[in-house]
Amino acid sequence: MSAADEILDIVDEHDRVIGQAPRGEAYAQGLRHRCVFIQARDAAGRIFVHRRTPTKLVFPSLYDMFVGGVVGAGEAYDDAALREAEEELGVTGLPRPAYLFKFLYANGAGHNWWSAVYEVRCDLPVQPQAEEVAWHDFLPEQEIERRLAEWQWVPDGLAAYARLSAYRSAG
Repeated sequence: MSAADEILDIVDEHDRVIGQAPRGEAYAQGLRHRCVFIQARDAAGRIFVHRRTPTKLVFPSLYDMFVGGVVGAGEAYDDAALREAEEELGVTGLPRPAYLFKFLYANGAGHNWWSAVYEVRCDLPVQPQAEEVAWHDFLPEQEIERRLAEWQWVPDGLAAYARLSAYRSAG
């Protein structure tokens, strides 16, 4: 089964399930669905950053400071966060990511999804999926801040990063 064929829950503005659709159809029609964003840090506190492969359905070849992806039909956010973090980092036995908050991402260009933000510490050696990740490294947060204006970032990741920064400042 291709990524475009994966079945997703379609949700309303209150994150209630109102139907299901294949991922490709959800993207093409701008149907609201669910995603998880996990900020992974190593033992030194550096953040996992990667550049997406050019074959990704959404935001190909852009940089991201989160791992994550869509929540499958009937899947809980917490389960999706662990699954996606382990898949994208290429590890098993990761601690369960800690839920922080949720927000509705809508950019007006048909990208519209509920976004649950998590954090996790990854002390394991990472081996990211070659079909998902073209380049990766753990970078200090100051380096990410410096690169925000230089690199092309996924817009939903930038939105999550801004909200996470505000969340931590308020906390």
